[in-house]
Amino acid sequence: MNRRFSYTAAALALLLCFTKAGMAQDNQKLAQTGLQFLSVISDARAGAMGGAMTSLQSQSSALFFNPAGMAEGGRLFDVSFSRNTWIADINHNLVSLSLRPADARFGVFGFSVQTVDYGAILATAVSNDPNNQKGYDDLGTLSPSALAVGFGYAKALSDRFAVGSQIKWVRQTLGESTVPGAEDGATIKTKNEVSTLAFDFGTQFKTGLKSLAFGMSVRNFSQEIEYEQESFQLPLLFTLGLSANLMDWLGANNKQQTMIFAIDATHPRDHSEQVIFALEYRLREILSVRGGYVTNNDEDGPTFGFGLSKFGLQLDYAYTPFGVFDSVQRVTARFSK
Repeated sequence: MNRRFSYTAAALALLLCFTKAGMAQDNQKLAQTGLQFLSVISDARAGAMGGAMTSLQSQSSALFFNPAGMAEGGRLFDVSFSRNTWIADINHNLVSLSLRPADARFGVFGFSVQTVDYGAILATAVSNDPNNQKGYDDLGTLSPSALAVGFGYAKALSDRFAVGSQIKWVRQTLGESTVPGAEDGATIKTKNEVSTLAFDFGTQFKTGLKSLAFGMSVRNFSQEIEYEQESFQLPLLFTLGLSANLMDWLGANNKQQTMIFAIDATHPRDHSEQVIFALEYRLREILSVRGGYVTNNDEDGPTFGFGLSKFGLQLDYAYTPFGVFDSVQRVTARFSK
């Protein structure tokens, strides 16, 4: 790739980012997908950066953003655990693992698990008893849950270009519903559960223009699924991202410090387009301070966080003010070797 092509690619990518931002005001899309837990960011580093991870390497956590970001890193294996205290007392949990056999000669293999605990919900049904003044019967509690299990693969095809993909099995269980039948006061019970296969894939490209890189990802591509008579698709998401170490551009050739700037432009199926800006400052590969901003969101916008790393162990924390929902906090523990 020559330098002219690198400049052209970077310029076109930037133009596309701001074009998407302009479209965001005119394209209103709501309630067009299901299984929304797949859209929630639970990794703490990503949460602190607003999710602007498409062009960044992030070991096994890349499986939740752009599988191609798993291709580099030089670690034999990486394992991470994340806990996200989401709104309405909902808890999201992530586990990811990547293995790099034979120094990545055969690529990098990854495994991911995403679970959601919605807590206990009171269950009721319309009563057939004319003496029931409440009009409904108590049925105890429901415990809805969601699960996604994925297997991913990534490979650097050259020193500049990497590809990655993931196939995942997704399931959501909303419990059992009870409704009156048509005859003799009988009731009909229905198990509200759906499952399907979904696919993620992406690329990353280093332009050769200092540290400038960009990435592209498509997440949650699947067939339509159906609850009762309503069919819908998963939250399909197209993302384009750019990133660079600002220290390179400022002429500060200091390996002890980095200042990563990242920008992602997203095109969701069920939401207006967004642009995400993020910064990550690293000192001696020990301390990281992060911040981000997500445009075109009703409740959350700015994001904050930090990380500590030593001896292959990394701890990350993210805090997001969330308007009327108070705040969202995320914690991730990672071990790499």
